[in-house]
Amino acid sequence: MGVQSLQDNPPRGSAGTATKGTGHLADLVGIVLRPLHRLVWANPERRARKLLQFGEVEAAGGRDLVRAAELTADPVLRDRYLRHAGDEARHADMFRAQGRALRGKLREGDGDDASIEWIAPGERGIDGLDVARENDATLLAFLHLSESAAARDFARYAEVIDDDPATRALFQRILRDEDQHKKYTRDELVRIAPRRSRRVLWWARLRRLWKAYLRFATAFAGVIAGVILTLQYFVLLPPFAWLAKRAARREQPGWVALDEGARR
Repeated sequence: MGVQSLQDNPPRGSAGTATKGTGHLADLVGIVLRPLHRLVWANPERRARKLLQFGEVEAAGGRDLVRAAELTADPVLRDRYLRHAGDEARHADMFRAQGRALRGKLREGDGDDASIEWIAPGERGIDGLDVARENDATLLAFLHLSESAAARDFARYAEVIDDDPATRALFQRILRDEDQHKKYTRDELVRIAPRRSRRVLWWARLRRLWKAYLRFATAFAGVIAGVILTLQYFVLLPPFAWLAKRAARREQPGWVALDEGARR
């Protein structure tokens, strides 16, 4: 892409600093979810598939950032977006390479249950946001929250992966970039919208919350539909099956002669 990576400017601290300052609530959530995250990342097949999924999300986010760089009239933001896009493309390559490497080591029978993958979503990128309809302030707020959530999640994933040093080191390496992305998006938001940066951030939080609700509602609706269909199968179908068998016993075997009126 011909742009310099943000990795050239090292972050102010270790990778673990990305999770600091998120408040006691975030720490409590991390403690509660740690056993679930450990369960998600324990299976080799699931781990490989999630890394490949992360690669697709990072690649899509990079393309959206290039589009944002084309649309913005701010030269500083244009340069920032392009650097960010370069990092996202590099992350995509790193996730894909590690995912393929893990998949190549799998043995037959290392299957998993994909129903619990939602517990460790990873980065959602632009998350369906239409870049062309956003102004610089709203886009920066959305990016800041997305990068903050990704940094927090990647730090948690690195903590629970004990038997895979390569994947753990991958998360820790990418986490440094996420920390930088989180910082620059907040700084740029304050620069271009100093008086309404907090209001824009709160509005972005509400939009992310609404999107999260829609994802949950969709998943929950699928579960409810499965339960209802199962109940219908075991509750409504047996009486009809019994009536059909009863009617079949009443029918005479063999050919049945019809009278002249029935033939006409």
